[in-house]
Amino acid sequence: MGIFLVWWSLGKIESDQWEQMKAALKGADYWPMVPVTLALLVSHFSRAVRWKILMEPLGYKPSLTNTYLAVLIGYLANLLVPRLGEVLKCTLLARYEKVPADKLIGTIVAERAFDLICLIIVFAITIVSQIDIIGEFAMEMLNKLFTGGTGEFNYNRLLIFAAIVLVIGTGSWYALQKFSHIGFINKLRVIGKGIWEGLTSVRYVKNKGWFFFHTALIWFLYLASIRLGFLALTETSFYGWLPAFSVLSLGSVGMIVTQGGVGAYPILVQETMMLYGLNEIIAKAFGWILWLAQFFLVIVAGGAAFFLFPLLNRKKKESPHMA
Repeated sequence: MGIFLVWWSLGKIESDQWEQMKAALKGADYWPMVPVTLALLVSHFSRAVRWKILMEPLGYKPSLTNTYLAVLIGYLANLLVPRLGEVLKCTLLARYEKVPADKLIGTIVAERAFDLICLIIVFAITIVSQIDIIGEFAMEMLNKLFTGGTGEFNYNRLLIFAAIVLVIGTGSWYALQKFSHIGFINKLRVIGKGIWEGLTSVRYVKNKGWFFFHTALIWFLYLASIRLGFLALTETSFYGWLPAFSVLSLGSVGMIVTQGGVGAYPILVQETMMLYGLNEIIAKAFGWILWLAQFFLVIVAGGAAFFLFPLLNRKKKESPHMA
């Protein structure tokens, strides 16, 4: 889907528009990408700290270095297969820190639940503060999502989805209870219990203040990276915090739709900036600049973490023997 969106987006550009886009990219000031990169690296570090806080109620205290490297590797893996990084960073940390992977997956679910709440808050701030610009656009998107061909709300879609979820949930619960004597089913119950413990670990977090601080910091740094990114182009340099909220809101949707936002992120950023009167080609160039900055950061930082992770832990194992 990401490859298709890239092809579709770039295929719409005519020859004269290509020249405009090349000129915009060539004339861009890429120095603001340095603080953008630093802001994103700090946000990833803050995410590692928050994840570590979630593990403490479970009785595990992995090193912050390993936790941070696992987070970076997770972002790299997500570029290849959607959500692969969430599983991979749990298994890596489980391997080197002896933390049960199933409980770690539970903490990831808890993290994502709070990120979803933050995204909803960001959307709310964006719509309320710019009802005349984003509010109308958001309503149009929702209408397309929840209405059928007649233009009326399609209750059948909602009912079918709810029925599927109910059947799967009920069937799974029955199977786990009825066939718990089977080794494989019992193993699933143990894994499910571990996930539930991880998910409910938020209730037992001792440093709740720090947990919420890092949650807010992560999203503020995302916002700040976009605000700094505006400085890359002369045409976008005067945009402030409110347009940055809009880009963060819709750009986050692009990150969810395809792994790493491939194709989707630049398109949604372009559409968002065009709502503020920015030229289509300049808006497209800006979307690609923002996405490429994040893409190369994940490649470089994730790739470095991939090689450092086993190297640092090998040295840690060897040091007591050498001593």
